[in-house]
Amino acid sequence: MEETIKLLSEKNTKDFPFLNSKHEFSMPSIKVLKEIVELLNEIIFPGYFGNTAITKNNYEFYMGVNLDKLKLLLLDQVKKGFCYDCTNTEQDCADCIASSEEKVKDFILKLPEIKRILRNDVEAAYLGDPASKNIGEIIYCYPGIKALTNYRVAHELLKLEIPLIPRIITEMAHSETGIDIHPGAKIGEYFAIDHVTGIVIGETCIIGDNVKIYQGVTLGAKSFPLDEDGNPIKGIARHPIVEDNAIIYSGATILGRVTIGKNAMIGGNVWITHNVEANSKIMQRRGKENNFSNGEGI
Repeated sequence: MEETIKLLSEKNTKDFPFLNSKHEFSMPSIKVLKEIVELLNEIIFPGYFGNTAITKNNYEFYMGVNLDKLKLLLLDQVKKGFCYDCTNTEQDCADCIASSEEKVKDFILKLPEIKRILRNDVEAAYLGDPASKNIGEIIYCYPGIKALTNYRVAHELLKLEIPLIPRIITEMAHSETGIDIHPGAKIGEYFAIDHVTGIVIGETCIIGDNVKIYQGVTLGAKSFPLDEDGNPIKGIARHPIVEDNAIIYSGATILGRVTIGKNAMIGGNVWITHNVEANSKIMQRRGKENNFSNGEGI
């Protein structure tokens, strides 16, 4: 046992997962971030998650308590995210702490807008699925709303240039729902994703309003340009643009910086690496039917 402890504590081992030793903060906590996401669900969809004893009379008190708790938990994690990402040994930690406080404040001010957009996503899911009985069923049961809630929150955090935390939050939804949305993607309003399993939406995707996609759809990169050292160049636009009112059916794969025009319909299991004009329909060729009765067709 002592030998194992010694080997696991060797410098080249213990330095790997930790931040710069100059800083005092530990790494972000996935456990705490899960608590934050649960709290955000309670704030955005009050009564559906968390304390269901909320009433019209205690609504503002309930919301105030939750926002205070959110501020404390999120501020601690954002500080740790900045510290983990910091490579400047001369950086004054007080600067990062002040920046974290300002960014958490800005994020909390964004919550009403996040809630408004998610309500539109819920409505789009309800109107687009004849199997749904009511709005509550969508909020409680549809994994697409869970994934979109995580994404909408993470996207706003990323816009505030908060490191690491946004990606952890979207990957939580990925592991739970099977839908992989990078927080850097830009997704418009009334976005509906049906059945959700296996959907991939890349970092530089731009998706318009009233878009609907089905399970197994990939909005990915066709190739990765390399730098002079042979490593993929990061940050370039390499994923599709999907314009307003487009529908993409299950199993479709759309790769590269191509544009799917307004009102376009992309059929199931097609492979697209080129622009699709507005109002177009892209479908597989119909299968050929042969008649094998009485020995014919053989």
